[in-house]
Formats: sequence, structure tokens, C-alpha cells
Amino acid sequence: MTVAACSSGSSSGDSSKAVTADELKMPSSPVTLNLVDVAGDMQVAQPMIEAYMKKFPQYLAKVNFDTGDATQIVSKLKAQQAAGANQIDIVLTGNDALGLGVNAGVFLKLYPDYQKQIGAAVDTYQPGAKQLFDMTDGYATVNDFGDYGPLLEFMPGTVTDPPTTADALLAWAKANPGQFMYAQPANSGPGRAFVQGLPYILGDKDPSDPINGWDKTWSYLKELGQYISFYPSGTTATMKALANGSTKMVATTTGWDINARAIGTVPEGADVVALDGTSWIMDSSYITVPKGESADKLAVILDLIKWMLSPEQQAKAYDTGYMYPGPAVKGVTLDMAPKESQDVIHKYGRTSTYDELLPKFKAVPPLSNDALAKMFDKWDREIGGQKLQK
Repeated sequence: MTVAACSSGSSSGDSSKAVTADELKMPSSPVTLNLVDVAGDMQVAQPMIEAYMKKFPQYLAKVNFDTGDATQIVSKLKAQQAAGANQIDIVLTGNDALGLGVNAGVFLKLYPDYQKQIGAAVDTYQPGAKQLFDMTDGYATVNDFGDYGPLLEFMPGTVTDPPTTADALLAWAKANPGQFMYAQPANSGPGRAFVQGLPYILGDKDPSDPINGWDKTWSYLKELGQYISFYPSGTTATMKALANGSTKMVATTTGWDINARAIGTVPEGADVVALDGTSWIMDSSYITVPKGESADKLAVILDLIKWMLSPEQQAKAYDTGYMYPGPAVKGVTLDMAPKESQDVIHKYGRTSTYDELLPKFKAVPPLSNDALAKMFDKWDREIGGQKLQK
């Protein structure tokens, strides 16, 4: 069993004594955890966590839920760990902050180091979720899975002939300057999906290598950028712009399409289209644990992860379509979900559209952690960094 560098005392960043999986025991008194969500996944994870707290009050007394920025969380963790004053116990993240955090060395390696605690749960991942889990190199677990993109979203009354090819999108953007928008990839799932999807759509040399294999993509993004007024720092701003009519078309994913209409951010009548040659970029939300956790807290967190990956809790991942379809483990069907989730998917899930569209194109994993970090940096420097709007 690999030894993980984590504290056995209070959560103070002191890692002088490593705690192995065999040494971990559930605490004699309940702990309080601080959770920061930088992926928008709290709406999926919080009901699972609160159910654990209700079931096991002897282990988990309270969770302080907070939100943060994916582009800032890593520097915050580094500062806390350097000062020996850890204040964050769990980070819910997409592959944006995950990649940056792994490269920066701020996350604890969970697997196979703690296979004894979470191995059986991890073994139940469905194939796509397992592929994304493997890409984390053991530094995170997949909590929910799907959210396929890229897609373009628009209001049919405003855009009557939506583009269906990359060339047509470029021509449309040129004819409608300032009316197409996608958010900063480092802080937006749809933004990441749009940028990562282009190498497949454009036939670039190596879609897995944004530095040496994306010549067509970077050229395309630079040309497209001439007709984009600004890049929001998050996805919600693009959805609000679509809803209020200040922009006519935005990048989206299945999850954002369904969820934003279900919660009223975007009108129910919005429509979507996929570009020819699309490959679906798989996405997921991850659970990570910063380094420096106490033994008591780590034992509870690992037990919580196991709980969250049970079929009963995974059925809650259907949620309101946020990470469509949602469940990361095998054997979870919509009829197992809460009635509210079933109602949302039936009403907003575009079942006929997605049942036809999703099998039409292959699904591919996102960039590796290292490649993703390099893509973010290049995009910020060469494409959108000077036109970001908070």
C-alpha cells in the first residue's frame, strides 16, 4: 500500500507523520469539514453529503459549503499549505482546477493509496467515468459524469438558420459581430468543450497536443476572436446574455442546456445544434482532497466518497440535468432518481434530440492534466486574456 503524505494531527498542514490506509480509523467524535466548490457541482453533491451527515452524525457534524473560482483555488491552497494553516478539506472541481492543482502538488493522492477505503466503490464506475478517473492519476474521484459538448445554443426566433459547420460558424460570427460568445476555458465547462472540440472538427494533427498539434484550431480561434466582443470569466454570464438578447449564440453542453432552461436562466424554447464532425468531449465533476488533512477528517472524507458513489446516492446525480446524464457508476437509471429529477429530465431533457444526436458522434476524453494546463495558458496569452470580462 502506498504511503500518502497527510497529517495525523489537526488539519494544520503538518505532514510530519504519514497516515496509511491501514492506520486510518473512523473518529471517536464527529468532525466538521470545509468544502469549496469551483465547478458548480454543489447542487449535485450537497444532497449526497447531507444524506451522509443525517445517516452518520457520529462521524460528520457539519459541512461548511462555499464556492470559489477555479482559476484562483490552487494559489489559495498553496498559500494555506505553505503557512501550515489548511482551511479547506474538500474541493469540488472540474478538470480545470484539477489539472492545475495536480501540477502544483496541492492535492492528496487518493488512489491506489486508499484503495482499502474507496477501491470497491471505484470499481463500479461505468466505462467513460472510469476513463476520466484514470486520467486523474489517482488525485481525484469522479462524482458525476457526462455533460457532453460542444454544442451551440440559440433562440430559434432570433437565429433561424444556425451554422452546422465550423466554416459556417465563422461566417455567421463575421456577419453578426459581437453576437457569438463562449467563456474563458479555464473557468467554463462549455468553454473548454468548445475549444477542445475544435481540433476534432477541424481535423487537426493531434487533438491531444494543444501546443504542437492544434495549428488549425489556434488559427481558427484567432480569426473567430475578431468577431467576439469579450470573453466572460464563467458560463453563467453567457447564458444570461443569451436570455436577455445581448448575444444571439453561445457555446454550451448537454448539461448546461438542460439545467439552465430547467432553472429558468435560459428560456425553455432555446435550441441547440452540433457542428459537423463533432466529437463529444466527456466531462465530469471531481472530488479532491487538499494535502495536510488530519487522520480523523481524512477517514470521514474517504467514507463520504464511498457513500457518494453508492447507487442510491448516484441516482441524485441526475439532479436538474446539470451533468447530463449524471451518474458515474453502473446500474443507475432515471427511475431511481428523485421525482423532481425525473420531472426535469422528462420536460427539459430533449430526449428525442439527444437520443439521436449523442450516438451520432464518438465520445472522447478531455485533455490530460498537463495538456489542459498548457492549453489554458496559451488561450489566455494568445486568444482571450486581453478581452476577459469578470
